Amino acid sequence: MLGSALAVAPALAAGSLPRLVLEPGSLTVSGVSAGGHMAMQYQVAFSRDVAGAGIIAAGPWFCARGSLWRALTDCVKGGAIGPDIGPLLGAARAAAAANRIDDPSWLVPDRVWAFHGAQDEVVGAAVMDSLLRFYRVFIPPQRMHYATQVPAAHGFPTRDTGAPCARISPTGLNDCDYDAAGELLRYLYRDLRAPAGPLRGQLLEFDQRRYAAGSARSTLAPTGWIYVPQDCAAGRPCRIHIAFHGCRQGTEFVGQAFVRDAGYNRWADANRIVVLYPQVARSWLWPFNPQGCWDWWGYTGNDYAWRSGAQLAAVHRMSSGAGVTVAVTSPELPPP
Repeated sequence: MLGSALAVAPALAAGSLPRLVLEPGSLTVSGVSAGGHMAMQYQVAFSRDVAGAGIIAAGPWFCARGSLWRALTDCVKGGAIGPDIGPLLGAARAAAAANRIDDPSWLVPDRVWAFHGAQDEVVGAAVMDSLLRFYRVFIPPQRMHYATQVPAAHGFPTRDTGAPCARISPTGLNDCDYDAAGELLRYLYRDLRAPAGPLRGQLLEFDQRRYAAGSARSTLAPTGWIYVPQDCAAGRPCRIHIAFHGCRQGTEFVGQAFVRDAGYNRWADANRIVVLYPQVARSWLWPFNPQGCWDWWGYTGNDYAWRSGAQLAAVHRMSSGAGVTVAVTSPELPPP
């Protein structure tokens, strides 16, 4: 297993995020399913800070428009042509004009990597088509990549971990002989070296409650995870990536499967990338979130897709709390 050589901090050590030296302009995000929606929401809300996104099996920004019914219909199967992006673009421009999200013009230099499994019977291809139409309003096609040929079911494709590729997996990981984490990171950062040798970094548990600002509606799990390469812990400048899990894929449901075995850590270790794994918990009362999904339809409040949204604001505090940005003229990667 990929995680066999990975050092993991004991649960009792959960505290604040480590203070690291992070390169400005290096933040990218990714996610699968509900986590894909969350990744795009984060990218759009904080577009001034985000340099790119990897989206697996999700729909366009603000697709549900605050409606669970719309989330489960238009934004899952999508019909023949997918959700209409007209109202979504209008909502984005209105939110930017009201200073609720960053201006969408900040998306223009971003890179986007998108994936839809050829055997995905949960999220329709038309939904992904709408996501790409939204992006193309702002981002030139030469900075976008769409992978559709892998015979994957709905889930996160990996090199060698999880259920058979074309089956729904209990952990949300599918063994497809396809390294989605590596593919998306390579596309977003472009200059990465292939992993080699055992992992030298640490997967650390941290207390998420201090970043929730006392908001119970965020439904954040008590702890989240962060992978810190050895060089980053030693103070060398590093980049940062935020990986959002899907529904029923947080540690409450699958243990460390996503944070350990999705494939991000090996690439992070070889290229000095810190990976933040925020976690959302299930909630049976208000707000109602029994599947432990990130909020992409409004269960935390009407501002869920804005910078002020309970979850977006909390994750932003995490990413800001993880490091001090410094000017770096080159990636200064470790020698091969």
